[in-house]
Amino acid sequence: MDLVFRALADPTRRALLDALFEKDGQTLVGLTAGHDMTRIAVAKHLRLLEEAGLVVSRRHGREKRHYLNPIPIRLLYDRW
Repeated sequence: MDLVFRALADPTRRALLDALFEKDGQTLVGLTAGHDMTRIAVAKHLRLLEEAGLVVSRRHGREKRHYLNPIPIRLLYDRW
């Protein structure tokens, strides 16, 4: 749970989750286009979100697509 709270504490990571909520299955390039950050910065944020279980990544050919996983947030909600 600490990883989920840590991931949600940053407004940039919440914005990335919002972007995935609006359009799931985006690539790194697609997520970078919606934010004023470098691909490296977005990749670091995505890595933290993956470690918290909030984002799941899958490879489709040469692309890596990122999907929102709402289960950790739902577990927090159910707990309180």
